[in-house]
Amino acid sequence: MFKNGKTFRPKKKFEEGTLRFNLHKKATASLSTDIDLQDAVKLPAEEDLNEWMAVHVVDFFNRINLIYGTVCDFCTEESCKKMSGGNQYEYMWQDEKEYKRPTSVSAPKYIDLLMDWVEALINNEHYFPPNTDMPFPKGFMHTVKQIFRRLFRVFVHVYYHHFSKLVQIGAEAHVNTCYQHFYYFVTNFKLIEEKELEPLKDLTKTLCPSKPTK
Repeated sequence: MFKNGKTFRPKKKFEEGTLRFNLHKKATASLSTDIDLQDAVKLPAEEDLNEWMAVHVVDFFNRINLIYGTVCDFCTEESCKKMSGGNQYEYMWQDEKEYKRPTSVSAPKYIDLLMDWVEALINNEHYFPPNTDMPFPKGFMHTVKQIFRRLFRVFVHVYYHHFSKLVQIGAEAHVNTCYQHFYYFVTNFKLIEEKELEPLKDLTKTLCPSKPTK
């Protein structure tokens, strides 16, 4: 929990020696200073798409968790009564447990529920098999798309309501790079519909220019 003592969630890690650990190393090694992120997100030759997805779900969960952790002291029930992006966008929470219908909750509550939900999925061997001996479920890509769609909303809230604080602490360059990486990944694999990306379209035009067609 972010609000219990303002602590970060433990970082999810891959077991050394596994395929996913090696893919994680390959993915992070490609993120050097001068790397082209549009190329870095592409599926490496002869690698499994589901494994590539699983690795990046965990990686982006860790990174976005860390980003929100830097501003969570300023994202409170009082200051952020809704999970919003300005006045135009509001996100409702829904799950299969307590919130069976779309429900308006505060931003810190929404993000806490979201991180709990993603963490539970990652730790569920049915959705994220721990090794290559177990197959991924048939609906795995649907789950991946739902995770990325909801994680994107954290970027929306942070950019609209807390970016000045990121600038103040000197973290904006890191957050921008993380967003670039996230955007290129989800668009390369068509994980989020264009209409869902609308709230950050102006920022995206600046940070994530498309490559000129040859």
